[in-house]
Amino acid sequence: MEKNIDAKIIELVKNNENISNSEIARILGVPEKEIERRIRSFSDVRQKILIVDDEIATLLPLKRSLESENYIVIEASDGYEAIKKSKTEMPELIILDLMMPGMDGIEVCSQLKKDELTEKIPVIMLTARDEIRDKVKGLETGADDYVTKPFNLSELKARIKSVLRRSRGI
Repeated sequence: MEKNIDAKIIELVKNNENISNSEIARILGVPEKEIERRIRSFSDVRQKILIVDDEIATLLPLKRSLESENYIVIEASDGYEAIKKSKTEMPELIILDLMMPGMDGIEVCSQLKKDELTEKIPVIMLTARDEIRDKVKGLETGADDYVTKPFNLSELKARIKSVLRRSRGI
């Protein structure tokens, strides 16, 4: 029975790579959480982090460092790309710069937290703004943590692990 459901999931995905977990659950008559659990069990189990920063000097070293910790790291250079990738990539965590051209990090966070698809993705604000009012605004918008630049890489990694643990309810 277990293998039969897995085989059916794989077949459905082969026939339509854009099929949603909820549609698979409906077709197979299995709870969506069970479908998500099964798909995770036979796909890449590394946690995915989206880094959103328009400064390549921040983005690349952080990306390399997190990849060396065995995270899958994707990046976005502006708020619009961040929202799009949040929905298509479904990261477990977003590290979000506050000051970006076009749409700032506060607006990105606000939009992500209003969207049913992305509302539960934890966000760590990473910014040069260290005023208390900026921190409060970021946290009130829905950010799970707030780290100021320049940052200590070891501290940021510890905060990432902590936020990921909390988001999984561990």
